[in-house]
Amino acid sequence: MNKVIEQYQNVVIQIATPYSTGTGFFLKNECLIITNEHVVRGNREVVVEGALLSKQMARVLFTDPKYDLAFLAYEGDIEMPEVKLTISKGIGLGEKVAAIGHPFGLKFTATQGIISNNSHSENGVKYYQHDAALNPGNSGGPLIDIDGLVIGVNTFIIHEGDNIGFSLPVTYLLESIEEYKKSADGRIGARCINCMNLVFENTNEGDFCPHCGSKIRLPNQEEEYEAAGISLTIETILEECGHDIKLSRRGPSLWEVLQGSAKIYITYYEPNGLIAGDAVLCDLPKKNINKVYEYLLRQNSEVEGLTLSVKGHEVVLSLIIYDRYLSHETGLKLFGHLFQCADNYDNILVEEYGCNWKDD
Repeated sequence: MNKVIEQYQNVVIQIATPYSTGTGFFLKNECLIITNEHVVRGNREVVVEGALLSKQMARVLFTDPKYDLAFLAYEGDIEMPEVKLTISKGIGLGEKVAAIGHPFGLKFTATQGIISNNSHSENGVKYYQHDAALNPGNSGGPLIDIDGLVIGVNTFIIHEGDNIGFSLPVTYLLESIEEYKKSADGRIGARCINCMNLVFENTNEGDFCPHCGSKIRLPNQEEEYEAAGISLTIETILEECGHDIKLSRRGPSLWEVLQGSAKIYITYYEPNGLIAGDAVLCDLPKKNINKVYEYLLRQNSEVEGLTLSVKGHEVVLSLIIYDRYLSHETGLKLFGHLFQCADNYDNILVEEYGCNWKDD
């Protein structure tokens, strides 16, 4: 099973919006990225990134709230591997499966389990129930069988359940792709949740389905996300520091930026007003660790406003400030200092103290 799972490392895509993170997977024959509708809900475009796909914006082409499916545009020039969908055999109880995704923003994880119910019904839609652990961020990833074929799309879990997950059978996905390709003709579309008809731009009557009159919203009708308050201040600072803010958003009040070879996470904990900037610099070496600790302690007595620490095997450079003290001028100075030091320290720690570059 492990070799089968490895085939998906270059196909599974990480998705981020200003509201959440999730997973998608690339279908070569359709030139589409598949994910859940709830992952991209409320967005015209989302951030996508994969092993072969550099971080970029992808347009939301189609949303299907009934089956919780969404199709994203793939506009890269990299040859992506092919994965196959299967409906040729029945999925039996006890069959081994693996759920692949990016839970909690981690890069490529897979959990194994078995099918415990192959016809669970929810709101008129059937799902595979299984015990392959699904966590926040897994949504939209593929469920595969022991032959490496996609049999479903990971969709939801039972909260506080003991590894009770549900995946949409691939038959629904194939039906939606066929309907979409037959009628889209390059247009943005959505499925009406009431009459089940597909509706495309220039055919809907305002915010209403032309077939049944139900309220419907196409992806291109979604309003552009706009930060407010402290989040807006943080985003303005990041932009002035040279970072693309759309590509930096990793969920509510969370941003990820690259400064040279350093990756920095900015988090705003709104309830207590804390703003944290954490630059993950490198991993500790196996030898001469004492010299690294000595260097970090010396630097902590010299560097102003920042703290070097070790979390597990990672060396981290941190900045902490409370929102009531954050102004545009102060933030620009503090974050600029963090970014500059982060890009310098990781080079010094690797080249002079034997630390290891972070492996993404």
